[in-house]
Amino acid sequence: MTPRRNLLLGLATGGLAAGHAARALAQHGPGQLPGMGPQPDLPAPNTAHRVVNRSHGGGWPAGRRPQAPRGFTVTAFGTDLDNPRMILPLPDGRVLVSEAPRANRVTLLHAPDRAGQAGGRTLLLEGLNRPFGMAVLGDSLFVADTDALLRFPWNDGRGKITAPGRKLLDLPAGGYNNHWTRNLLPARDGRSLFVSVGSGSNVAEHGLENERRRACILQVDLDGSNERLFAGGLRNPVGMAWEPGSGELWTVVNERDNIGDDLVPDYLTHVRQGGFYGWPFSYFGTHIDPRMREKMGSRERELVARAIVPDYALGPHTASLGLDFSTGGAFPAEWRGGAFIGQRGSWNRTAFAGYRVLYLPFANGRPSGPARDFLTGFMADPETGQVYGRPVGVAMDAAGALLVADDSGNTVWRVTATG
Repeated sequence: MTPRRNLLLGLATGGLAAGHAARALAQHGPGQLPGMGPQPDLPAPNTAHRVVNRSHGGGWPAGRRPQAPRGFTVTAFGTDLDNPRMILPLPDGRVLVSEAPRANRVTLLHAPDRAGQAGGRTLLLEGLNRPFGMAVLGDSLFVADTDALLRFPWNDGRGKITAPGRKLLDLPAGGYNNHWTRNLLPARDGRSLFVSVGSGSNVAEHGLENERRRACILQVDLDGSNERLFAGGLRNPVGMAWEPGSGELWTVVNERDNIGDDLVPDYLTHVRQGGFYGWPFSYFGTHIDPRMREKMGSRERELVARAIVPDYALGPHTASLGLDFSTGGAFPAEWRGGAFIGQRGSWNRTAFAGYRVLYLPFANGRPSGPARDFLTGFMADPETGQVYGRPVGVAMDAAGALLVADDSGNTVWRVTATG
């Protein structure tokens, strides 16, 4: 079998001014954003599209905080962090936080006090290489650096971990436009780990050889052995979670750039073992990327023909990174059972998109939509691109509150129901 055949099998297993458009988007809910829903109306691709429109700033003025629906309270649970990215709640109310790419450490926030704020903090690990996903299983703390899966002895948070970590697995490092994140999710039986790895490019412009073990979700045993490809063709999967009713694996995926303001929508999807989700040849099923058309032969077209259509489009260029399901009985019924999604926000769309936490209702293990805003107010000025913060990881804690890692506001927010 040829190396190319092996690699393919691996992949398988303007009208308004920018300010006016951004202001218009800020005044509407997510239903007004093109490219959302289970069957989005997708425009024709525009390969001449080149937009760089980055937000800037970060930091919340005194008295300001994200806005939640009526009946909820938002508390600054952990402050003065350094780009908090992912959060892992522990059963006793404490929370692990990965901080990267500057601090490159893992911090333990203590259980909330009566005011809902962390009762202290402990520096657990430092000197890491862009840590992101974390998992605690038995006496081990697993951390996904950008280039490796590491295991440390878990000391239950009793001070800094000084024992050297053991590298279990090398991971492909770096990547296009911050595709450095490597997330972790334990298997439901606790015997293996799922590892998400983003692509090394936008649309394989550096060649498919550069995409080995990338744009996929891997599964490995707890000692790093027995690596297998769980699903491929996922351009940049980040957040992963188990849907509580069906027990299926779900992920949010960041799609490709530079074919239009409204292409391609990021998405939420269940992940089928052995499934192929299109990248780099097609998007949202069998829509062929025109930049790949001349590079496709019969094998690639066979792959596209069986590309799985994602379950729900989340809008174009939203940088949907965080994912968790609303469980327990602490939230009102209308906010239970569905998915919370952290959207860090766009950089290459004329009007800003994202910069919020969405809630997507579920019924019978599938989205029952439509998605709606849950946490907003991260964008300070949509005309200038000034932000207070940008949400990344989301997670339900042991008491049923929603935690949100805000990497530009350097805060972990805690949202509780008050009614």
